[in-house]
Amino acid sequence: MDIVTRRARPEEYPTVGEITAQAYLGDGLLDFGESDEYLGELRDVAKRAAAADVLVAVEGDRVLGGVTFVPAGGPMADIARPGEAEIRMLAVAPEARGRGAGEALVRTCVDRARATDGCVRVVLSTQRTMRTAHRIYERLGFTRTPARDWNPIPHLDDIVLLTYELTLQHTP
Repeated sequence: MDIVTRRARPEEYPTVGEITAQAYLGDGLLDFGESDEYLGELRDVAKRAAAADVLVAVEGDRVLGGVTFVPAGGPMADIARPGEAEIRMLAVAPEARGRGAGEALVRTCVDRARATDGCVRVVLSTQRTMRTAHRIYERLGFTRTPARDWNPIPHLDDIVLLTYELTLQHTP
């Protein structure tokens, strides 16, 4: 069966939220584990969907992973500037990894960015340890932008998110 990407349906929000939360917990990406405040944000897919596009990768009726696509600023954008779309919270269920779901979600975000008027670039933030995601981004043409690396929790100086960007080539 093929992997298909599309907008998440409201009845899928709990599943997407739990896949995202468990991916971050399982990969050791939350400094405070189960008590990390960010865990609530990861699970609150309805909030994300109200301010951005939450997309899913599905196989049949099974959700394999999700991503938040921010087409043009707003409350879900962390680093996007005017003319930039942003990818956030990419996560794939552990049992579905290595099958192309993550790459399909990123490709869908890039396609949506190309279809967004005035969008010239896609940006994203990632943690140093997300090496599998880094390989996806680099394979799709994203490049590191160290000058934009940032700390989401300024009072903890040991947290730095790496940034990537993809300059879009629009076809006439």
